[in-house]
Amino acid sequence: MTRLTARFWVDAYLARLRFQDIPAFITAHGDDTAGAVLVKLNTLDGQARAFHRTYDLMSGNRKWDELSAGAETEVDASIRRQREFDPDLWVVEVEDRQGRHLLDEPGLE
Repeated sequence: MTRLTARFWVDAYLARLRFQDIPAFITAHGDDTAGAVLVKLNTLDGQARAFHRTYDLMSGNRKWDELSAGAETEVDASIRRQREFDPDLWVVEVEDRQGRHLLDEPGLE
């Protein structure tokens, strides 16, 4: 199965968010080809959640799992630790008071 480059996926994700009028921006630009992607959902109330893509070993499918959740400062610290471990990591920050991130929609796995 052909995989999309990280840059292509991020660009498509940002376009889908824009179509739904959900603000988002890149806070860390990773490797264009093979960088992993982390999505931070900021609900603008001091709380946040971070998601990363994983593989379901039983089905072989990719899925989004929650990496951390809680106070935004704690989530930011978790993201910083991930960036120290993986400098090729992309970080996309989504800002939505309703908590929409669209990661559960078809095509974004």
